Amino acid sequence: MKSLDQTFAALADPTRRAIVARLAKGDATVGELAEPFRISLPAISRHLKVLEDASLISNQREGKSRRCHLKPEALTGAAVWINSQRSFWNGSFDRLDARLKQKAKEKVAKEKP
Repeated sequence: MKSLDQTFAALADPTRRAIVARLAKGDATVGELAEPFRISLPAISRHLKVLEDASLISNQREGKSRRCHLKPEALTGAAVWINSQRSFWNGSFDRLDARLKQKAKEKVAKEKP
């Protein structure tokens, strides 16, 4: 459960979600990832460290820069949890819908002479 907590904590920040979305399109250097943001390079590095600690990304040195890579398998746990919640709530809403329809039918039946 700790890794799931780390995943959601890492994805709780909009900058980190944007970085993950960018890396979903392909690997990028730290500088390329920093381009669209109006924050310092050290701040971007801190965001990348959080993502790396959550095992969502990896990076390796390429000459003078570091290239980051998304590890999509790390999102599997979150996807499984979200899908289980979706299944639970969809089932709950389906049962509620059926119950409300049944109640409406019973009400109509009582009102008929």
